[in-house]
Amino acid sequence: MQRASHSPFLLSVHHPWRNYGQHFDCAGAGATPQRTSVSGAHRGILGLSLCISSLLLVGAAHAQDEDNLRGAPAERTDARQIRSQMNAVENLLGKTADRGAVLYFLAVSHARLGDILPAIDQLQKCVALKEGFDPSKDPAFAAINASGDFRKIVDQVHKDFPPVNDWRVAFTSTDKDLFPEGLEYDPANDFFYLSSLYHPKILRISPEGKIESFVSGQRTKLLPVMAIHLDPVDGTLWSTSFDEDAQRSEILHFDRAGELLGRYPSSEHFAHEFHDLAALRDGNLLVTDTLAAKVYRFDPRTQAFTTLPVSRPLFSPKGIALTDDEKAVYVADQLGILRIDLQTDTCVELDPGTHSTVAGIDGLYWHKDALIGVQSDIGNPRIAAFHVSADGLHVVKTTVLATSLASPTTGALRGDDFYFIVNSQADNLNGSHILDVTVLQPARIGVVHLP
Repeated sequence: MQRASHSPFLLSVHHPWRNYGQHFDCAGAGATPQRTSVSGAHRGILGLSLCISSLLLVGAAHAQDEDNLRGAPAERTDARQIRSQMNAVENLLGKTADRGAVLYFLAVSHARLGDILPAIDQLQKCVALKEGFDPSKDPAFAAINASGDFRKIVDQVHKDFPPVNDWRVAFTSTDKDLFPEGLEYDPANDFFYLSSLYHPKILRISPEGKIESFVSGQRTKLLPVMAIHLDPVDGTLWSTSFDEDAQRSEILHFDRAGELLGRYPSSEHFAHEFHDLAALRDGNLLVTDTLAAKVYRFDPRTQAFTTLPVSRPLFSPKGIALTDDEKAVYVADQLGILRIDLQTDTCVELDPGTHSTVAGIDGLYWHKDALIGVQSDIGNPRIAAFHVSADGLHVVKTTVLATSLASPTTGALRGDDFYFIVNSQADNLNGSHILDVTVLQPARIGVVHLP
């Protein structure tokens, strides 16, 4: 999910550009994740002009009082955190499967710091790999999107990756302020479930497109609802929720009538954001935690969280997809996808192959030996299918299904069709506050046929 406070990089809220690279775990290094308001961060970036950026580059060595006299902005308050993240990611060059993802991360970070020339340099190197990164709609580059060098980069990307629009709108809400985040399909009743961030609740969508309340946020006192998933055994509903303002998160369990069966809050010792989950047939759950940058196995009976092993530090983990045989789970973060073997507790990074990237995925789904990803954090969002090898370690074919989407987050499988949230409007939501009510639009659910 992405929210105004989520900019692909630091967000406040995971989203909006939802926390691109904002939270990470230095593999036992003891680093404490922090959350920065992305909306505020992006507003700072959007306020920079090329002229001011040039002054920053030329006058960086001048005294702060002279800068203030000239009206040059002081350094961002989160600059230290951004540089710390950059160092952690830069150390992965040559060690992670997707070089382009690292370069794009660094380009966005430089842009947020006002370091224009390094940002352009990293973008050029990233685009040269022809993986699919498209900075044209990334708010981090708003200050330079009219420059000649930036336009050349964008033109090359659009030449290498022309638009794909083989999808249609399936449902449209009447309300404009839903800010939808999670979507799930119930094959037993042919219903879709849709979660709302702004009005904490879960809605149900009939085959005819009628939208009605399923779980009332007021009655159940819900936090903003994020992921929704059916239990594979009894068809009950599991969901995650997160209150950005209070830095609280919960896992919730509802019966088929929408009645609350259980709620499992996060620890009070440090911040959590339970983002997505997958339900196992043995009753356990697998949960991504964006703020703590971890993946857990959660046992609702004992309420015990067990951290799963990863082969590299995670950066804002979000989507999670379980294979049909439940032998492995795929976890998506800003730099790619990790495959965790649930039988041996070993982890390997998925190789995206040449001219492909599996970075920046929010919603992730397993379908017929392929991963379906909603890539909301690669600049210009897209939906793609990644066909994997028999051993599950390599992408052998990438099929782009939809591009130029407004603000997609997650989706749901219905047979060989993939339904997805087209416009979450997460970039217009900062915690519980709408940034601009004049631009609100009805929520749209799109559908595309899978290859």
